[in-house]
Amino acid sequence: MEDNELQKQIEELQKQVEDLKGQLQKQDKLASLGLLSAGIAHEVQNPLNFVINFSKMSASLLKDLSEVVEENIDKLDEDSAADMEDISKDLSDNLKKIQEHGERAIGVIRGILLQSRGKSGEFLPVDLSTLVHEYVWLSYHAMRANNKNFNVSIQESYPEGMPKVLVVPQDISRAILNVMNNAFYTVKERSEKESDGYTPTVSVKMSFTPTQANDADVRIEMTDNGMGMSPETREHVFENFYTTKPAGSGTGLGMGIIRSIIMDVHKGQLDLQSKEGEGTTISFLFPVKIMR
Repeated sequence: MEDNELQKQIEELQKQVEDLKGQLQKQDKLASLGLLSAGIAHEVQNPLNFVINFSKMSASLLKDLSEVVEENIDKLDEDSAADMEDISKDLSDNLKKIQEHGERAIGVIRGILLQSRGKSGEFLPVDLSTLVHEYVWLSYHAMRANNKNFNVSIQESYPEGMPKVLVVPQDISRAILNVMNNAFYTVKERSEKESDGYTPTVSVKMSFTPTQANDADVRIEMTDNGMGMSPETREHVFENFYTTKPAGSGTGLGMGIIRSIIMDVHKGQLDLQSKEGEGTTISFLFPVKIMR
C-alpha cells in the first residue's frame, strides 16, 4: 500500500513538473513574440509616417490646385467645371481617410512599443484615453477577424484635455481587452438569439477627477446590452477558472486577472452591475498620479 501511495505521489509530482515546463515554454514563446512585435512595430512605423506626411502634403497641394482652378473656372465649360469639383472633393476625402487610418495605425504601434519597453509592473506616463480607445477597437477587430458578420454599435466618451497619468500600461490594456472581449462575446451571443429588433451595443465612458496636487481619480465604465448575468454568475465571476463559456472558448481567468490589476496593482475599486437578459456594466475606479 505504501509503495502504491508513493508511486502515486511520484506520478503527481512528475505531472506538476511537466505542467510547469509547459508554462515556462509558453512564457518563453510570449517573450519572443513580444520582442518580435516590437521589432515589427519599429519597422512599420517609419513607412506609416511617410504615408501620413505625404497625405498631408498632397492635401495641401490639392488645396492650392483647387484655388487655381477656382480662379480659372470661367475658362471651363459647365461639365468640365463640375467634373473638376467632384474629383477634387473625392481626392480630398480619400486623403483624409488615408491620414485618419494611418494615424490610427501609428497609435496602435505606439501602444505596442510602450508595452514592449516597460518592465513588468512598471508605472509609465500614458495618454490613458488613447490607450483605452485603441484597445477597445483592437478587441472589436479581433472579434471581427473570427466572425465576419459581427456588427456592434460602439459608443465612446473620453474627457478632453486629460494629462498623461502614471499607470502600468500592460496591465490596463489587458484589463480593457478582457472586459471588451467579454462584452463583444455576450452581445454576439444575444444577437444570435434575438436577431429581430436587437441592436448590439457596447459603450465606454471615462471620467477624470483631480483630487489634490498631482493626484486624480479615473473611472472607466464599460457597458454592454448582452445576455447579462444570473445571481449565481455574479457571485462567482471573479473566481479563477469560473466561466460560463463553452469548453475551449474561455479559461475562467480573465475576471480574476482584472481584479488583481485594478485592486492590487492600481489600488482601486472594481464594480460590477448586471441583470440577466439586459446587460452588464463593469467599472474601474483607481487613483493616478498626474504628469506635469
